[in-house]
Amino acid sequence: MAADPRNKIDVGSLRAILTPEDGEKPTITQPIVQCVQIKALPAHAEVPDRYRVVFNDSVHFIQTMLATQINAIAQSGSLRKGCLVRLKTFSSNYVQKKGKLIIIILDLEVLEELGVHDKIGEPKQLEQRESTESKPRPTTLSTNDFYGDKHHEPQQPAQHAPQKSIKAQPSSTSHANVYPIESLSPYGNKWTIKARCTNKSDIKTWHNRNGEGKLFSVNLLDESGEIKATGFNDQCDTYYDLFQEGNVYYISTPCRVQMAKKQFSNLNHEYEITFERDTLIEKAEAQEDVPQIRFNFTNIADLQNVEKDAVIDTIGILKDVGETTEIVSKTTSKPYSKRELTLVDSTNFSVRLTIWGNSATTFDIAPESVVAFKGVKVSDFGGRSLSLLSSGTMSVEPDINEAHKLKGWYEVQGRNDTFSSHAGIGASMGAAGGRPDKLKTLAQVKDENLGMSENPDYFDVKATILYVKQDNAVYPACMSEGCNKKVVEVDEGKWRCERCDKEHPKPEWRYIMQLNVSDHTGHIYLSCFDDTGRKIMGMSANDLMDLKEADEKAYAETFQEANCQTLIFNCRAKMDSYQDQQRVRYQVTGARNLNWGQECTKLANLIKMYDMNA
Repeated sequence: MAADPRNKIDVGSLRAILTPEDGEKPTITQPIVQCVQIKALPAHAEVPDRYRVVFNDSVHFIQTMLATQINAIAQSGSLRKGCLVRLKTFSSNYVQKKGKLIIIILDLEVLEELGVHDKIGEPKQLEQRESTESKPRPTTLSTNDFYGDKHHEPQQPAQHAPQKSIKAQPSSTSHANVYPIESLSPYGNKWTIKARCTNKSDIKTWHNRNGEGKLFSVNLLDESGEIKATGFNDQCDTYYDLFQEGNVYYISTPCRVQMAKKQFSNLNHEYEITFERDTLIEKAEAQEDVPQIRFNFTNIADLQNVEKDAVIDTIGILKDVGETTEIVSKTTSKPYSKRELTLVDSTNFSVRLTIWGNSATTFDIAPESVVAFKGVKVSDFGGRSLSLLSSGTMSVEPDINEAHKLKGWYEVQGRNDTFSSHAGIGASMGAAGGRPDKLKTLAQVKDENLGMSENPDYFDVKATILYVKQDNAVYPACMSEGCNKKVVEVDEGKWRCERCDKEHPKPEWRYIMQLNVSDHTGHIYLSCFDDTGRKIMGMSANDLMDLKEADEKAYAETFQEANCQTLIFNCRAKMDSYQDQQRVRYQVTGARNLNWGQECTKLANLIKMYDMNA
């Protein structure tokens, strides 16, 4: 017999938690309540969908708003009228202008096993206690106790040294109730956060027909998340020197919280802060209880699966450092300094990363250092490349596990490895929606007539090399940077490039190879170029030609050793004309080694599909 849902609801819990008597401590921190109404609010441009939900504990009901990060629960239909839920994390803020308590639900669990029921009890609207209006409420309540019960002891005013605060007057609230950054929203008018400054921008100025001004911004981090804060004009003068990267601060209202301008930020928070004239900022005495900079790394091989213009974090070995160059902006006609870096990692891929301005001119990190980048933008220029945003940061030899593992790999193996680039990968993203290509078998490639349409098709295939054609496997290329056109030997020691109208004492040999590859469904011929050729042959085309001159037998054996390698090839299929006949040409835009851990997982999952007892 199913349990009576009325026995599951935490009767009267809404009042106990949201509007307790003075000194009263709730005994239930994650109440089970009933959803009695859910309504989608009218959508606005550039504003995420919002949902208003009414919850009932059989005695009282109260209106709440879902935080946008849990919109999927409402959109999927699992949160519906009559279901029972457990409120796991939420914030309560008294909005003086509206004269009411606003509840923001940050996390909840739909208890589907308890079913859907008619309204339970005869609930009445929860009325706010008089003291609610005058006392600040803790923003987040949850059973982890980080922001709920484990508050700092209230400090005496004397403990806050005036010289550590821009505003020396005593604050109207203590730091006992520190709000988590993840719960900041426009609905709260009194809050304090304790956060570490992970990034501080330079002061930027602007001049236009509406006037002129200046601004700076900082990124603020605590255990729950990270948010951008900006100071304009007078606030820029007041607060800029106070903030130092790495230090921890208390920041208290008044501050304006508004929707984040994602084009100017690399953070995930849906809101951002603007400092106001009376914003209170104090350097915290306790600096250790707030985390350091937080990374969410994407490895270099996986960049091909990242959409253009996405902002990511990455870490790698600094393989090469280019010279500082200067470009002129087409829109502002201002000169900008830039420097290109080459990063590699244990996926055996490399990527070009550009840094700008002062970061480029003052760059002095030694090659072969481990460098972690936070806030880099993914571009499809030249396949896949990265650009460090003005709000991004670089950390050299960071004391984190990822850096130690990368350093160990490079010392043992990576220094002598060859690396694939992402050249051409940008084009291999599906034209509709920018989705990465799916892995296909060779039989699927032919059955689906890939390459037969007007536009090229892109696919990945896991295949084994059966044969590498030796004839015309390399060609003499121009040595001018960025040219790569074929040169002709016009005299001994003179190689001419018609495109550059230059002569060189020797060519730069580059691969242009034909491969026959096979999987369990068939075989095809693939064309590949220099980056893929280096990976397959294990040496540069220049080294291969030197070997040919020194030892023809060893040269032939190198081609034999290239056989039987199994790789994942990123391919482009396009109709081509050859000797007045139409044919599909398959061109390799990149290749990578198999991830044996992932391959084993796939095979294990396939085996489970055939388990008769599953």
